[in-house]
Amino acid sequence: MQTHEDLSRAQTVKASSDRFFGLTFFAVFLIIALWPLLAQGAVRPVALGIALAFLAASLAAPAWLAPLNRLWLKFGELLHRITSPIILGIMFFGVITPVGFLMRLAGKDLLRMKFDRDCTSYWIRREPPGPDKTSLKRQF
Repeated sequence: MQTHEDLSRAQTVKASSDRFFGLTFFAVFLIIALWPLLAQGAVRPVALGIALAFLAASLAAPAWLAPLNRLWLKFGELLHRITSPIILGIMFFGVITPVGFLMRLAGKDLLRMKFDRDCTSYWIRREPPGPDKTSLKRQF
């Protein structure tokens, strides 16, 4: 059965290095841990502990983070397959379609696609005629 989107030609996504993955999650959990300090709150110790664990693992043994890195990559691919069609559909039906209806109501034909039986040619003459032909030679 042929589906709308042929995913067999999809490129494989290469995961980031395990060390970079660990340092990124260290930064994220460190921000989560220290964010309450901006509002005179207390540090979140659980998030700080997780941040320090990611830092230690990424510096000492980044290979320990490989399963989490692969899992995070799979989660990102799943989100991509779900959200991309939804966002593109919202953009099409929420922006492009209403603009097209408004253009039709206003009688606009920006692409000049109306058919005219009496027209001998659809060629549009440029005034002034454009650049000299020699200006397009040896451009680089």
